[in-house]
Amino acid sequence: MKLYSLSVLYKSEPKAVLLKAAYDVSSFSFFQRSSVQEFMTFTSQLIVERSAKGSRASVKEQEYLCHVYVRSDSLAGVVIADSEYPSRVAFTLLEKVLDEFSKQVDRIDWPVGSPATIEYTALDGHLSRYQNPREADPMSKVQAELDETKIILHNTMESLLERGEKLDDLVSKSEVLGTQSKAFYKTARKQNSCCAIM
Repeated sequence: MKLYSLSVLYKSEPKAVLLKAAYDVSSFSFFQRSSVQEFMTFTSQLIVERSAKGSRASVKEQEYLCHVYVRSDSLAGVVIADSEYPSRVAFTLLEKVLDEFSKQVDRIDWPVGSPATIEYTALDGHLSRYQNPREADPMSKVQAELDETKIILHNTMESLLERGEKLDDLVSKSEVLGTQSKAFYKTARKQNSCCAIM
């Protein structure tokens, strides 16, 4: 699970304006990083332009998922992640970032802003913190713990069933032994009674 990009944009009518962005392109080769970053910016702008105000969507592109949230006030956020990253966590991150951004940056600056002029430095921190969704999102952490507990419980049940099957085998063997020992006891008694009379 990996996050590659977190962007805040403004959806103006002809085009979307990039206000601020953070990227993690460390998994790409050094020579591809600038191209990958440009492509992520282009994709983010295109998705925001084609999304309606007040909507959330996830767009799949090869092995990547682009999660977009466009608020009714035209402020938008885009997360680009791999396909394994949980959608709920991505949208939680977008909502949190857009709320913080709207409180810290004046609404007047949104239509004319650019990454150089907007003063909002929290994106890099959010991008690194949300790389591991279990640590960043309490609900994911609880879900992961529940999944682990379920696996442990399942393994315990399997071992109990195996133990139960082994006990059943022992019980059936003891029943056979019980029958054999009863026969042995009767035979021994007959032999002993024969010898006692003499």
